[in-house]
Amino acid sequence: MTEPDSLRLDKWLWAARFFKTRKLAADAVSGGKVHFNGQRCKPSKEVKAGSHIVISKDRYTWNIVVTGINKQRRPASEAALLYEESEESKAKRREQIAQQKLQREYLDHSERERKPNKKQRRQIHRFKQN
Repeated sequence: MTEPDSLRLDKWLWAARFFKTRKLAADAVSGGKVHFNGQRCKPSKEVKAGSHIVISKDRYTWNIVVTGINKQRRPASEAALLYEESEESKAKRREQIAQQKLQREYLDHSERERKPNKKQRRQIHRFKQN
């Protein structure tokens, strides 16, 4: 069986594992979260090898070039071969992930200091009753 030369954008995004379902992929394209060759488009836009796609999802951005077309959803290792991501895009996403980790650690740490644990709550209740 030969590989198709073009595929619908929503189906390609699903097959490349950017979205769990085609419906989510179609909603993202319709909502302007996916730009095809620098422009907004419809989910039915035909994707071919060499197309440039910018995907914005969950505060992250992927700047990719399509290298392959596969109409079936395959394992993640094979799905990663369907596109090539720019180095700037990878670096920016790594930086965002690192920043979010630091923010999460800071917020978790500050919440732990403010919220009393079980022993402290018991002490507060005893103090208030007396």
